[in-house]
Amino acid sequence: MNETTKSWLNTAEDSDFPIQNIPFGMAVLPDFQLAAVSRIGDWVIDLDKLNQLGFFRHTAVDDTSVFRQNNLNDFIALGRKKTAGVRNRIAEIFDINNNELQNQLKLHDDIIFSVNDVKMLMPIAPGDYTDFYSSIEHATNVGKMFRDPANALLPNWRHLPVGYHGRASSIVVSGTPLHRPKGQIKTEDNPNPLFSPTKELDFELEMAFITCGRTNLGDNITVEQAEDYIFGMVLFNDMSARDIQRWEYVPLGPFLSKSFGSVISPWIVTMDALDYFRTTGPEQEPKVLPYLQFEGKRNFDIQLEAAIKPQNTEETVVSKTNFKYMYWNIAQQLAHQTINGCNINPCDIYASGTISGPESGSYGSLLEICWKGTNPIQLSDGTSRVFLEDSDSMIIRGFAKKNNIRIGFGEVITKVLPAK
Repeated sequence: MNETTKSWLNTAEDSDFPIQNIPFGMAVLPDFQLAAVSRIGDWVIDLDKLNQLGFFRHTAVDDTSVFRQNNLNDFIALGRKKTAGVRNRIAEIFDINNNELQNQLKLHDDIIFSVNDVKMLMPIAPGDYTDFYSSIEHATNVGKMFRDPANALLPNWRHLPVGYHGRASSIVVSGTPLHRPKGQIKTEDNPNPLFSPTKELDFELEMAFITCGRTNLGDNITVEQAEDYIFGMVLFNDMSARDIQRWEYVPLGPFLSKSFGSVISPWIVTMDALDYFRTTGPEQEPKVLPYLQFEGKRNFDIQLEAAIKPQNTEETVVSKTNFKYMYWNIAQQLAHQTINGCNINPCDIYASGTISGPESGSYGSLLEICWKGTNPIQLSDGTSRVFLEDSDSMIIRGFAKKNNIRIGFGEVITKVLPAK
């Protein structure tokens, strides 16, 4: 595919999902059937129905049941070469110059559906989940707020991709509301902690990659091999309770403050679709150890934004940033994850950590945007925020654009419900 390729499915010029994208997801169709799907423009494509009709017979997919599961795990586990073959075949079928399905009008209603008529589901059943801390701007801002501003970064930060093992079971798909979490909070004017719903509920604007390969315990993946094990990427909102986090994170890091819910976009955009948008990342100083060294462009130019929408009013964009700011790239993250012999499996999720740029308008969390509650932001309805309030919806969007090609992820929407 090139930037001039068009689909016979009507696609808006500014769509996140041109024929150059071909993402993958899971949906409930209008007949209430569960289906593995792809998308072009505002049209959702039933992959199992395409397969039943023989459209994938020349691909390398031997197990045709992979399109009939409750999630994409078995499909993704086929590996990048086979899934890329399916993606390329979908693009071929829907190319404006291809008539094999285009002219079979009677089949269209069984295969192609308006995105407004389907319900998107969690695309995978995640096995494990790692949350990294790979934005130097974010780590520096947090260090300035809570530690010595002159030594904001801890000594290890420039030497390795800092991360922690998160709670995979509480990762949900966009549109799933989350209740305000409760936990222990320690205030400065009280010697003892109190039990309360969080008063400092925050979003974290992140992206995440999803693995497609498997390794044995004791093996490791090199930086050069890493992307062979990565199927694609999603938007990721790692919700955080800052006051609970402050009290609990020493000595072992976040726990209750993070495990109540993280939210991903329903469409997984493949690494093949993102390859066109490679770019250089920040210079890494001092020089990293050999197992983390890499060649070529390993960052991706993906524009991101976050908005807050109070109930019954307009949204306000509170951040515009870019995935290219990440200090530690995804290949380094996976290489570091496995250097100790940690095994990986298909459909593990690896989140980037909060993505912040160099200016306040590009910070990826309210903790930074409002600088620990000291600088409220004004919303379009006249109210202000330092942290999220009940009934607020948090919206994250992302897309890459170069020349005439735009590849997007859609959006992640998270509504805050009161504490139970």
